[in-house]
Amino acid sequence: MEPFRQTAHALIKLLEEKKTSTKEIHDALRERVAKVDPSIHAFISLDGDSETPSSISEGLLHGIPIAVKDNICVKGRLTTCCSKILAGFRPPYHATVIERLIGAGSFPLGRTNMDEFAFGSSTETSCYGITRNPWDKERIPGGSSGGSAAAVAADLAIWALGSDTGGSIRQPASLCGVVGLKPTYGRVSRYGLIAFASSLDQIGPVTKDVEDCALLLNVIAGHDERDSTSAERPLPDFRLSLKNDIRGLRIGVPKEYFAEGLDGEVETSVRQAIDTLKRLGGEIKEISLPHSRHVVAVYYLVATAEASSNLARFDGVQYGFRDEAGDLLSTYAQTRAKGFGTEAKRRIMLGTYALSSGYYDAYYLKAQKVRTLIKKDFDEAFTHCDCLIGPVSPTAAFRIGEKINDPLAMYLSDIYTIPVNLAGIPAMSIPCGFTKDALPIGLHLLARPFAEETLFRVAYTFEQNTEFHERKPDVK
Repeated sequence: MEPFRQTAHALIKLLEEKKTSTKEIHDALRERVAKVDPSIHAFISLDGDSETPSSISEGLLHGIPIAVKDNICVKGRLTTCCSKILAGFRPPYHATVIERLIGAGSFPLGRTNMDEFAFGSSTETSCYGITRNPWDKERIPGGSSGGSAAAVAADLAIWALGSDTGGSIRQPASLCGVVGLKPTYGRVSRYGLIAFASSLDQIGPVTKDVEDCALLLNVIAGHDERDSTSAERPLPDFRLSLKNDIRGLRIGVPKEYFAEGLDGEVETSVRQAIDTLKRLGGEIKEISLPHSRHVVAVYYLVATAEASSNLARFDGVQYGFRDEAGDLLSTYAQTRAKGFGTEAKRRIMLGTYALSSGYYDAYYLKAQKVRTLIKKDFDEAFTHCDCLIGPVSPTAAFRIGEKINDPLAMYLSDIYTIPVNLAGIPAMSIPCGFTKDALPIGLHLLARPFAEETLFRVAYTFEQNTEFHERKPDVK
């Protein structure tokens, strides 16, 4: 039995039965990372030494470590958003999700690679270099949580945390063949998440199966008074939703998600998944989300405007990279010019322009109004449906370098995922097929706000009646 290949819930059972130990799991993971990760580059650093933290094995999670995306603060550990401008930054506090994981008996295994400040869909913009897809090392793992998804897919981590602003958990989960959940906005505290776009960001799980996803969300979710956007809602035990039964559940299929630009192999796998859910008792109906055609334009105004505002604080004065110049303004200019990468600069400039005098009403304000219409589309859909379903990404994983110099093509990679963030609803990616080149394809499940239980019910039923989640990439 190789511990690194197991799910967390399987390891918990083995630990309870005294058939393995926390140290054995930790040592096996570190050995696996040392052997395999040089060719994947999912991690940018590992925490601690070879010894398992001795005081943390008690609790619900029994000392099972977790990989953490590099934009989630871990006290005393390098947390840089994979940006040169945050070089050397060690947070003086834990993010709330890290506190809750430690309280439940887990601990961070290490930081995972990501697109700089979560700006990207391919994990090619990191200052530490690219991450490769474990299914084909010449292809991207998705982004921006590409390191987390690749680590879980390659059995370098049992599970991981990512963040999702426009699909950054779900898209890499789809392209790497793992499970990824973007919770409802406000379900998981953002305290200690280095912000990209504050009205869109959410932390969520990346796991090997649906049961682990429910277990992890149980630990990290819940109200946090330190996050003003955190929702004061009852927190259910999401594991109770893991029922192999969707009979009578109304599942909507948005016709706009099967239009021009969707790869044929992806469409075939998703439609076969829809047929499977119908056979299992789901009531399938076609619906319309008429404002879907505006989502990319709206997102890249709202998200870049918020990014411009959030990243204004990184000026090299108190921490991180600093390039001294003759005066303060020159120091700001040179530090930011050299500290931010190309995509970060592009988004800062787009957002600054959208917020500038004379353009705010024409761009940012109008985008927020259309965002309201996009949310109303979902509100209307959920009066007739319990769940919506479609593709996660228009294509399977593309080749490294294929879109890096074509920003619009890269942005369109998130066309199916960004409406979820604009509307604040929960969504999940689960494996549903493979291309002829053995590349994973993900199925996208969407639910009304705070209805993660519906997602778990549908995802678990699909998973229990298919074998896609059992296939693993051949990485050694």
